[in-house]
Amino acid sequence: MAHALTTPLTSAQRVVLDSVSKQIIEQLQQDGRRSYAAIGKAVGLSEAAVRQRVQRLIEVGAMQIVAVTDPMTLGFLRQTMIGIRCNGELERVAEHLAGMDEIDYVVITAGSFDLLIEVVCENDEQLLEILSRVRAIPSVTTTETFVYLKLCKQTYGWGTR
Repeated sequence: MAHALTTPLTSAQRVVLDSVSKQIIEQLQQDGRRSYAAIGKAVGLSEAAVRQRVQRLIEVGAMQIVAVTDPMTLGFLRQTMIGIRCNGELERVAEHLAGMDEIDYVVITAGSFDLLIEVVCENDEQLLEILSRVRAIPSVTTTETFVYLKLCKQTYGWGTR
């Protein structure tokens, strides 16, 4: 599995993208395997210039290029979103959770939960084990698990606006 961006840019670190970089990102959102030469033709740059820009966008954490899989076809039969309420330092709890291999998404939220995490696992037994580890974190006060029954929509093409 590809490594996720676990330390996203803060608003103070935000990268300012010019229109060409945005076009490159949009090209890759349409097809992550599109060649640099094809992207270059579409945005008016050389293949080498596109390669440099893509590398820079990856290095600063503005984007990732990953293979998106269907967990069900790979033997992961249980997907859940878990809402977590905590006391104490949320960022420390989020860091701890981000270090767990079975958790693929960690976000600090506003609302009835302090954190939301997504877990992909092989079965309910593994889910119970993960929940036990999450609940054992000292700052965690409650959890609520939302089991995915059917994925109806998942996209990554929100563009660059």
